[in-house]
Amino acid sequence: MKKIFILFALLPLLSFAQKSKVENADAMTWVQGGINRGDRSEKKITLVFTSDGYTDGFQTIRATLKKHGIKGAFFFTGNFYRLEKCAPIVKALKKDGHYLGPHSDKHLLWCAWEKRDSLLVDKVQLIKDVMDNYAEMARFGIKLKNAPFMIPPYEYYNAQTAVWANDLGVQFVNFSPGTGSNADYTTPDARNYRSSQLLFDNILKYEDSEKDGLNGYFLMIHFGTDPKRTDKLYDRMDELITELQKRGYRFVPITEQVVLKK
Repeated sequence: MKKIFILFALLPLLSFAQKSKVENADAMTWVQGGINRGDRSEKKITLVFTSDGYTDGFQTIRATLKKHGIKGAFFFTGNFYRLEKCAPIVKALKKDGHYLGPHSDKHLLWCAWEKRDSLLVDKVQLIKDVMDNYAEMARFGIKLKNAPFMIPPYEYYNAQTAVWANDLGVQFVNFSPGTGSNADYTTPDARNYRSSQLLFDNILKYEDSEKDGLNGYFLMIHFGTDPKRTDKLYDRMDELITELQKRGYRFVPITEQVVLKK
């Protein structure tokens, strides 16, 4: 109990240490040592994508981003980077100038769903999981110093894991909550299924109803989904981007939203 008390007493100081590495830290929205939203005063959106192996969205996503001149941020697991079928995909996205980052090596769950401050891995296991992911990225010439942003596995983490990662020079980022776009992985046979039309509508409703709209938003779309889901949100990206651009938003690289100190 004493160790736990000491940890939580130190968390404000640890959080300060993490924020000291971010140039525009005060404009960011921080949760458990990670950043899940940029500057709410600017009409900027960053598109973020994750995958542990599904690739079905590649052609559509790549073509749509190219059409609109947008640089997205792609977070892949070591499992993804190791797959032979994914090598051409990684090379193509890198050639297009998109951000390529880590999503953990084995897509491990780091902390308990029912109790976020309960760790399921220790520091050694987490460091290995993160660095093994970077080792796979290095085969494509992607180094940690050029790819310091990471979306944790399952988009779920806690303050302690954020501190351990930050010690390596890794800054957690995450999708911005509210629109529900991250539910685009759900399948029709699941209780939490959300159709792409519903998600599309929810994104625009959220933008319309919130004071800051989607300012500084990290809008997440899965790079691919289970074949049982034939209704893909990435198929609506072109329409969604066009509508949000009409509403005055600019789609910017993640490195423009979050600026690290050199």
